[in-house]
Amino acid sequence: MSKAQYLALLGALALFLGLYLGFDTKTDKQKTTERSRALTAESTSFETLLSDAKSHLSPDQASKVTELEQKAEKSASDGERVAVLKQLSGLWYEFGHIPVAGGLAEQVAEIENADTAWSVAGATYYNGLVNAQDPAIRSFCASHAVKSFESAASLNPQKVDYRVNLALVYAENPPPNNPMQAVLMLRDLESKHPESPAVYNALGRLAIKTGQWSRAVERLEKAWSLDKKNPNTPCLLAKAYEGLGNSEKANEFAGICNNTR
Repeated sequence: MSKAQYLALLGALALFLGLYLGFDTKTDKQKTTERSRALTAESTSFETLLSDAKSHLSPDQASKVTELEQKAEKSASDGERVAVLKQLSGLWYEFGHIPVAGGLAEQVAEIENADTAWSVAGATYYNGLVNAQDPAIRSFCASHAVKSFESAASLNPQKVDYRVNLALVYAENPPPNNPMQAVLMLRDLESKHPESPAVYNALGRLAIKTGQWSRAVERLEKAWSLDKKNPNTPCLLAKAYEGLGNSEKANEFAGICNNTR
């Protein structure tokens, strides 16, 4: 073996050992970025959120939570555990700690593995996303809402609402690499399900969000014509007409909205 070949072999061996045994070949910038991502993930784990939420409970609230947690641990069956976890999730929601409520709803869904259970978890996380200001908590809620609605849709592909709700999650927290994902998803759903009021309600919400009042009214009137029993549509129409400057129609739908609550 020549000297050049020998040196090349040593170089290749050194590189292999560096990768295999963990020698640090990353730049400082790469290491800083990865540490930041790791810390973000750690700070938004369910366990960390639960611990932080408990530190803000009153003694009476903490006592109620502890009682239900002990009941969950002593549950003799999945059915008993699910019943307690649902109570616990509702309690955390009542206390205003929605991401924690979502985490417990997700535990219920993992046990039941039913589309309705995953939908509840997704809706809870979505509410947590909408109400959160902290970017890390928003990211946590968004990713788990996506997982939940995707699971619901995979278990019941015929129910359009699950994919509509998934699109609304993307609208509230657009992926950096595809900021138009929500709009594209809803347009696709509209073409495939032109008689779905849920699709037009979602399109109306997006139009309100972007101040496109005429388009919002058009989409929401379509939803209203398809389903006069949906309690959300008149409330959205009241906002849309108010934005459009039509106070008469805004008041009309505001009245319907108040009567459906």
